[in-house]
Amino acid sequence: MEPLTDLNYLILLTLLEPKHGYAIMQDVSDLTQDEVTIGPASMYTILKKLEKANDIQLETTVERKKTYLITAQGHEKLIADVKRRERLTRLGKKLLSREEADS
Repeated sequence: MEPLTDLNYLILLTLLEPKHGYAIMQDVSDLTQDEVTIGPASMYTILKKLEKANDIQLETTVERKKTYLITAQGHEKLIADVKRRERLTRLGKKLLSREEADS
């Protein structure tokens, strides 16, 4: 399974509940305390790719607002990527603490 990019990861996290585009952008910004912002062009490109890969699905369209939700496959990828990121974080902490001990 290919690792998720940071933006794909964050978008999938926001789509654990159904959301439309603007809400996804706001949630990404809120979740990261404005460390990551995503513009509409980038977001809709990513949403199309995630939908094509069957990681998300279009739930409804009301007044031109498309609402998306993560699929079971997308949920599995998200869980796997959380575990991967945890392993990388542990590795980084281990190596940094070893470096500090050597200083």
